[in-house]
Amino acid sequence: MKAIYRFLVALLMVMTALPLAAQGERTIKRKVAIGRFSNETQYAKGVFYDKENDPMRKQALDILSTRLASTGKFILLEREDLDILLSEAGEGMNKIGADYIILGSITEFGRKTEGEQKVFSSTKTQTVEAAVSIRLVEAATGLIIYSDEAKGFAETSSKQTMGIGGTAGYDATLSDKAISAALSQLVENIINKCMDKPWRSFILSVEDGAYIISGGTSQGLVAGDSFTVYRKGKVVKNPQTGMNVELPGTRTGVITIQSSFGDTPETELSFCSYEGEALDVDNLMNYYIMDK
Repeated sequence: MKAIYRFLVALLMVMTALPLAAQGERTIKRKVAIGRFSNETQYAKGVFYDKENDPMRKQALDILSTRLASTGKFILLEREDLDILLSEAGEGMNKIGADYIILGSITEFGRKTEGEQKVFSSTKTQTVEAAVSIRLVEAATGLIIYSDEAKGFAETSSKQTMGIGGTAGYDATLSDKAISAALSQLVENIINKCMDKPWRSFILSVEDGAYIISGGTSQGLVAGDSFTVYRKGKVVKNPQTGMNVELPGTRTGVITIQSSFGDTPETELSFCSYEGEALDVDNLMNYYIMDK
């Protein structure tokens, strides 16, 4: 038994010392841009309403950002000019620098207060209901890969007996809780949709035999990581939908990271070696890299 125990301890120490890639636990973070989260309800929209400073819109944006960031699987990018980029069709998508774009809106919001008066006591219940709609767009194709809506509720109660007890006014935190409850039903699906699809990158340049790709340390890439290089498949038009569809690519070889540099997730690059079929370095846009 002691020998088995020593073996298990030694094995645990070795596994702890191994890089996460060797343990099979590491995932490559996806770059996600959250933008155009709007408030489509009429709640609190007066004469001097400012769309850009809508507090409910900011609440929803902050809650969603916090939820996604806490998973450790995403790099969140701020895109104040997202509407402009999206209007530029396919070219705009490529400028965003994200793998996915999340578009959301608060579609319903309401609150009510109900009370019950008895001889010696009274109760008051405040209830808030919110509905949130989410669309997840694949930046490379512009296709919506996930769309859904969810509702959330939040309430609080106060009670007085013989004039003793709480007399609270409207609880402003209820709107946060209702929106958060709605988003909670959608976040897991967003995570699954993003992580189920293979991570992609692109060869940006070939310099002195070194292959430079987008992505680096902040995404979880480390020296020694290897990925498959594919030549893009033919683009055909689906007569049923009228949309262009890219056929599966052809494997050309394997690229291995040697080192990474860059100050931000948007500027990070990695130097790599390549083994396989010769690539057309004058047309690198015809290739892509995948982790699966």
